Amino acid sequence: MTETGAPGNQGKPGGGTGVDWAALEAAAVAAMANAYAPYSNFAVGAAALTTDGRIVSGCNVENASYGLTLCAECALVGNLHMTGGGQLRAFYCVDAGGTVLMPCGRCRQLLYEFRAPDMEVMTTQGIRTMDQVLPDAFGPQHLEETR
Repeated sequence: MTETGAPGNQGKPGGGTGVDWAALEAAAVAAMANAYAPYSNFAVGAAALTTDGRIVSGCNVENASYGLTLCAECALVGNLHMTGGGQLRAFYCVDAGGTVLMPCGRCRQLLYEFRAPDMEVMTTQGIRTMDQVLPDAFGPQHLEETR
């Protein structure tokens, strides 16, 4: 799937931003292949493009104590920091079948923390901005306002 062929890309944000959505999809699928999901059998892979052009990825890692499971987005953010930090410009997440997944609310908040101002997310409805998938989000700027 190319940038112009991405689902819902026509007339949507990202149509001309130079994001290689096919490369992000491939990286997410590759990450998903490394998932550790023996309890749910629901493997997830995520990939993101950073503002400096790197692709970072992550997969879910389950735990017998279910609440300690790490989402693919958590692993991705860890990878972001282990490879130089920065901000996320575009994000793509898939299940074991390669189907696009939306991050849960917790993970949307995590992604918001590390987003570039114009971050885009591949959603089940096409490409959306981070502000569209998490409107009126709470972030670091709010902590600065209260100090």
